[in-house]
Amino acid sequence: MEYQIGDIVTLKKAHPCGSKQWEVLRVGADFRLKCVGCGHQLMMPRIQVEKNTKEICKNT
Repeated sequence: MEYQIGDIVTLKKAHPCGSKQWEVLRVGADFRLKCVGCGHQLMMPRIQVEKNTKEICKNT
């Protein structure tokens, strides 16, 4: 999968706030993701993001 900064990624499991959508802020060996629902940011390994991604909405 091709990830770019600004893409909205839908993951399989929901964040505790209820949102499943995350904005990609950093791409590399680790991803920095920001929850679209509450704004919480976290770092996640690339392998885990690729495994848990259901859909990518490209930012145009």
